Amino acid sequence: MSPSETDILGWARIATLVLGMGWAAWMDHKERRVKNEHWLVWIKPALFLWVLDLMVQGADWTIYLTASASVAYASGAVIGRPTFSDIRAGSRMDQTVTLWYLVSAIGLVCGALTYQSIHPVDVLLGNEQGLGALWWSTLAVLPIILLIDLAWRVRMIHGGADAKALMWVALLVPNWATMPLSFSDSTSEALFALPPAFALLMWGGLTFLIIPFILLASNLLRGNIRSLSDLFLAWHALVMPLEQVRHRHVWLLTTSIEKPDGTIGIHHRKRAPRRSPTDEELEASLLELKHLGVEEVWVSQKLPLLVFLFPAIAPLVLVGDPMALIMPLFGLE
Repeated sequence: MSPSETDILGWARIATLVLGMGWAAWMDHKERRVKNEHWLVWIKPALFLWVLDLMVQGADWTIYLTASASVAYASGAVIGRPTFSDIRAGSRMDQTVTLWYLVSAIGLVCGALTYQSIHPVDVLLGNEQGLGALWWSTLAVLPIILLIDLAWRVRMIHGGADAKALMWVALLVPNWATMPLSFSDSTSEALFALPPAFALLMWGGLTFLIIPFILLASNLLRGNIRSLSDLFLAWHALVMPLEQVRHRHVWLLTTSIEKPDGTIGIHHRKRAPRRSPTDEELEASLLELKHLGVEEVWVSQKLPLLVFLFPAIAPLVLVGDPMALIMPLFGLE
């Protein structure tokens, strides 16, 4: 049986997701930074696929502009928001973006008026089909973008690259109907499922839970656990040669401390500092440890979220929403 247009678009989305997220994760791992140019490049195939999908479903102009409203709001994370002062000063960029906001808002309002008779609960239950259901599913992307942006602003999501990546995923995969799921029907059969962007975030969090076991096993194999205090460090830290610290993305946990008798000893902090030290502060700490004859130190790695979101694509594509698998275990369908 030949694949349908929806299947082709779905697999194209998955390929774009793997390539775009993989590239971003590599840059975040190597440089701890993903430039805005990356998202400006990869938003193009995401929008192209979304437009093709809407064309296949026969969307009208209000649906296109409702989708445009989500893209317009998400664009503020990359190109910034227009300001009245810049608009009055004649900034073509700000004037163009403002016009984009206005046209998208008009389309969104007209769509709401056109499809106001369609209840979103009917769409959620699958009792409504057609353009009304398509408009509501398109509109649903906007609150996802808003929540991701809010989480970034209040520091629930610490990295700007992480927030931009999740916004990009929300635009690339606006709902589960746009992604072919290979090994499980739980998501498609669930009454409620997390949006794909939030499901990816949850899978990434579950992936993160594996790290303590990997670090503990690594420290055991390397013989880094020599005391009970080392055991408390071994599940979230590694031992590293002192000279490598300044060249790696890590927090230094080993510090010098003045004892009650006035002598200087070595202390290993149990957690990373709340504030990352400056280069000068780090260099001073390393020199002091070197003078004390320390050759190896405990460090905590700075692990970017994107590094965990990238492998989380696999369970996302294979089984879908993790909550759709977990909730039935507690008798919640």
